[in-house]
Amino acid sequence: MERPKNRFLNELAKGLGDHLDKEEILREYESHIDEILFELGVQDVDIVYDSIVSRLGTSEEIIQIWRDEFSVTPSNMKWLFILLNVLFFGGGSLLTLAHNVYQWKWLTAAWNHLTAIPTLIAILYLFFWALLGYEIGKGFGHNGRVLLNKTFLLSLIPNLILMILTVFQIIPHSWFAPLLTKTFIFACILFTIILYPISWIGYQWGRKASV
Repeated sequence: MERPKNRFLNELAKGLGDHLDKEEILREYESHIDEILFELGVQDVDIVYDSIVSRLGTSEEIIQIWRDEFSVTPSNMKWLFILLNVLFFGGGSLLTLAHNVYQWKWLTAAWNHLTAIPTLIAILYLFFWALLGYEIGKGFGHNGRVLLNKTFLLSLIPNLILMILTVFQIIPHSWFAPLLTKTFIFACILFTIILYPISWIGYQWGRKASV
């Protein structure tokens, strides 16, 4: 059973050449092959090899996937998520400002609806950060770790700015009524702390999906 496994991994190793994450990639595919071998049990060597190829693709196809990975521009992915986060905070800031400056009924109704579902908004926002990690993991695999860190730090800037402006009361607390309670502030700090672990979990999930 080791022969088809070694044959596949050797072909993959040759094709990867001097790839920086070659050993890690091989280990990951080896774990997938071990799962396949466990499922198949004892069978003919050629059948086992064909089963590995049908499940994972040929070594040439896998190598091409990793080559295509480098053709995707990390900068575009990074700035896309940064822009989305800025739009999220920008939209929220404009809504807050308009609600406190203009006494429009429809705006007040929208504000009341949103402030009534802070938990749902928080969950959706956590999903955004998980999606960030997932897309980077799926699109860049092992090479996405540095990109994830850079994107996370830059995307976090609006969060930190808003937190500072609120804590030091540069933005009047009354603007966020009835949301701005001690419990809510603590929850925001807690959510900010867990954003990176959430993104990292998404990244690991995306990496596995890319295999």
